Amino acid sequence: MQWGAPIGKHAAIADKIARMAANIFAMESMTLYAASLVDRDKQADIRLEAALCKLWGTETTWQIVDDAMQIRGGRGYETADSLRARGDEPVPIERFMRDCRINTIFEGSSEIMRLFIAREALDPHLKVSGAALNSQLPLAQRIRAALKAARFYAGWYPKQWLPLGAPVPPGTHRRLALHLRYAARATRRLARSLFHAMARFGPKLEKQQVLLGRFVDIGAELFALAASCSRAQSLLARGTPEEHQELLNLVDYFCASARLRIERNFAGVGRNTDSQGYRLAQQVLKKDAKVLEDGIVR
Repeated sequence: MQWGAPIGKHAAIADKIARMAANIFAMESMTLYAASLVDRDKQADIRLEAALCKLWGTETTWQIVDDAMQIRGGRGYETADSLRARGDEPVPIERFMRDCRINTIFEGSSEIMRLFIAREALDPHLKVSGAALNSQLPLAQRIRAALKAARFYAGWYPKQWLPLGAPVPPGTHRRLALHLRYAARATRRLARSLFHAMARFGPKLEKQQVLLGRFVDIGAELFALAASCSRAQSLLARGTPEEHQELLNLVDYFCASARLRIERNFAGVGRNTDSQGYRLAQQVLKKDAKVLEDGIVR
């Protein structure tokens, strides 16, 4: 209770609770989808899906635990034993936070996962145009490779501007279909943006790790969005109308939030401080930031 009302009635806390609930549903949907691929085919290659689940799921879980700590306040910071000793409910948020932090590090840190996923996304393009960009190859071979790549992209690139591909499955609820159509458009936009980055940076694109991370984050959000809509559609076949409405509200909120995150990442592709930040980091590493060292106890 705060200011005469349960804290969940206050917008700042309600925002956290809504985000936690929606993201938990999305994490479960992604994981169940990836697992279902293996259930259907034990030899299925789900490296990309598993990597996206690991990256998005561990980072989102950390955010959920951090929000839970903030909501619980001082009680969240206390150990369960401390809470129990003075008669409070022994909710182990402090333990959750300690146990959860490792998840974004082991079995592939978030940074490594983003590089792996980016490499997977770039691999088809490298197979087409890699030889043309390889300065170690003879000029004649590079020219032949460039002509071959030009023919491929002359057919591939225009398709990324057209509303082609698999339509929304018949019978999909209209609220879910709206988000799935957005995902289809955003997927083509992501393909174009990645191609534009390749054309701009060439072989040096792999060093643009922050930029590639934005592309990966867009892909992860699109995967989460699509998996959530797919699972929600299957769940609509059971339950009551009231439960259907609750489910649709949950998924609709998640998809709307994911779309905002996707658009922010798209905006960051063209307008960012990546280069400026890199130069500053090198300055700090060379101990050229004397103003930051003043007053430090060594």
